[in-house]
Amino acid sequence: MKTFVFRWLAAMALSVGFAVGAVAQAKAAELRIGMDGAISSIDPLYHNNGNNLMVSAHIFDPLVDRDEKGELIPGLAQSWQLVNDRLWEFKLRPGVRFHDGAPLTTGDIKFSLQRPPKVPNSPSSYVGYVRSIERIIQVDELTLQIETEAPDPELPRDLSYVYIQSKKAAEGKTTDDFNKGVAAVGTGPFKFVEYIPGRQIVLARNDDYWRGVSNWEKVTILPIKNSAARLAALLTGDVDVASGIPTVDLPKLRQNPKIAIVSGPQNRVFYLQVDHRDQSPMTFDNDGNVLAKNPLQDLRVRQAMSKAINRELLIDRLLEGQGTPAGEAIPPGFRGSNPKLIADAYDPEGAKKLLTDAGFPDGFRLILHGANDRYAFDESMPQAIAQMFSRIGIKSEIELSPNSLFRKRGKAGELSLQFGGWGNSSAVSMLVAVMHSPDKEKGFGSSNRGRYSNSEFDEFLEQTLATMNPEERLASIRKATEMAMKDLAVIPLFWTEFAWGMRNDLLMKPNSRGLTFAKDVKPN
Repeated sequence: MKTFVFRWLAAMALSVGFAVGAVAQAKAAELRIGMDGAISSIDPLYHNNGNNLMVSAHIFDPLVDRDEKGELIPGLAQSWQLVNDRLWEFKLRPGVRFHDGAPLTTGDIKFSLQRPPKVPNSPSSYVGYVRSIERIIQVDELTLQIETEAPDPELPRDLSYVYIQSKKAAEGKTTDDFNKGVAAVGTGPFKFVEYIPGRQIVLARNDDYWRGVSNWEKVTILPIKNSAARLAALLTGDVDVASGIPTVDLPKLRQNPKIAIVSGPQNRVFYLQVDHRDQSPMTFDNDGNVLAKNPLQDLRVRQAMSKAINRELLIDRLLEGQGTPAGEAIPPGFRGSNPKLIADAYDPEGAKKLLTDAGFPDGFRLILHGANDRYAFDESMPQAIAQMFSRIGIKSEIELSPNSLFRKRGKAGELSLQFGGWGNSSAVSMLVAVMHSPDKEKGFGSSNRGRYSNSEFDEFLEQTLATMNPEERLASIRKATEMAMKDLAVIPLFWTEFAWGMRNDLLMKPNSRGLTFAKDVKPN
């Protein structure tokens, strides 16, 4: 009922438009962002997910940064180089200061890079990004050397995810101290003002920002999980920019002269994470009894599930054509994608035969889990996939929950089949975090909630990660991806285009991560 009301409000607002003139001018110094989801903390090293990263990027800076296409650019380090295969040297940018006026030093970098393993109860840890670091050497206040346990050519890219905190402000502090603002002292374009969980994040402009002063004196980020409510907020002028515009609303929005639409291809793959353990808690026989042997362990069953999914239909009906079927994690045209890996064709009869060959001629039952507050199609996509499974004999029920609970249950091993998305920071990020066997000490498999484990793949991936020659490394990455996809470690579904809606007097540079950065939004 709530969704219907929100959709009705959005439709009404869309039909009548809204006045932005006087209101927009009065609030020209403030930017209000309607975010498609929520964050779990202000602590930049608590929870590795897109919305948290987005907020962190406003308050903090990384040592190495990325542009809108995901290519590496200087951040707090103005340059970096290999001294030898195991030693990287970073030169810090001189004159950078934290929000409290303290100068940035190599001590702050060292403190931040050593902190991920010390952050308790992380739903998705940052340890994987610093797993290879053996020693950090402070050469002087502006020169830092990082020695790795083995050659690690991905280190600069990994470090683009680790936002730098002030040692003075954060040492000995907790994640709760970040949420209160006590420890939330960064070098970023905006300063922490207020965080009310589930309601808003308020930031003030950093007038001494090393990259230059922002157009916005104040930024308010509003987590609006419901897509219709977020769209209504845009149309009534309650937010200036809304992220994650549902594809079904794009045609009408493009006809509204008060609204500008910006979109771009994303590096996020949507997929099914499959439980690979001997017994799985949410798989049942047709009488409702938990199966003694997990059917999802059988490759033929996973192949059947993949062939049962009509990806083209999902994209056409639920994404308004704004997507591409996926046969791997990395989309075409992005660094590391493998043109050999194409999506499985829709083949329900072939799927039924595979199930029969696997010993399930009458199918079985399972529960497909997902979040209900993360993506615009959180509800519709799992429902459509479940119907496709049911047509080949895998009778599927849907259970959706808030993203925080969904991820917690998945991490605890309570789920059998999970629908979600993974934003690829590099060609190996999903291989390392989702498909490598869980190894907390080494930082592998931090998001491997399906407990996939393949020793041959693990060994080859680790060799790949230590390959310094760029061409050899790229070939190895593609082979490692082939190994994982041949075994269907996960079932890739599709990549989407991501759309933002905004006032028509604003300009925005889209990015491949689907995140909204105030620095990328400018008055037209």
